[in-house]
Amino acid sequence: MSKLSLDRILQSQGFGSRKYCRALIEDGDVAINGEVEDNYKAVVETDGLVLTVFDEDWPYRERLYIALNKPVGYECSRKPSHHPAVLTLLPEQFTWREVQPVGRLDHDTTGLLLMSDDGAFIHAQSSPKRHVPKVYQATTAEPVTRPLVDQLLAGVQLHDEPAPLAAVTCVQRGEHQLEIVLEQGKYHQVKRMLAAAGNHCTALHRSQIGGLTLDSLGIREGEWCYLGDAQLALLACQ
Repeated sequence: MSKLSLDRILQSQGFGSRKYCRALIEDGDVAINGEVEDNYKAVVETDGLVLTVFDEDWPYRERLYIALNKPVGYECSRKPSHHPAVLTLLPEQFTWREVQPVGRLDHDTTGLLLMSDDGAFIHAQSSPKRHVPKVYQATTAEPVTRPLVDQLLAGVQLHDEPAPLAAVTCVQRGEHQLEIVLEQGKYHQVKRMLAAAGNHCTALHRSQIGGLTLDSLGIREGEWCYLGDAQLALLACQ
């Protein structure tokens, strides 16, 4: 538990500069657990704190851990080049908190994307040493064949990779559908592996990271949710 002045708390939650946060408080736009507080120097206990800013409730969170159901057409970058950033799907104050994607999904890839402002968490989740499995559903241009599945399981050689990369599991789900589980997380890995095996990926969706599934979160495409301790625990190696 910790106590901080209200302007510092508001700033830490991404509502703007200290000067702007003080103005919000003095204008009566901020309430603490339902009671308006216009003294920005007021010292407040952060444990269990719920801020109301412009009539919208925001529980205090020292760090943000978020899951997004990413739609097509968004880039996993703070400085996108050709498409809107995934950050535009989140509340504006999350940008002030420097929330960023954990790893990347291509602009045309959909599904489960983790985001956080916790640098240690981002580094740990992105580390190739952790071997956290990720589950993808791939749609292929050409029909799926048994030799294609066998080749992906045995490993395919990608350009600039020192050794062949193999899927942990690979299961045919339809004439043009594969479910692929990977641990490496290389750049464009699913698409490149399918190309190296003689097929082509026309659509890609990530449904699971570790033990955390998109279905269990209940968020529709374009929606996000906070992750609690139990859900974060599912991201550990299985």
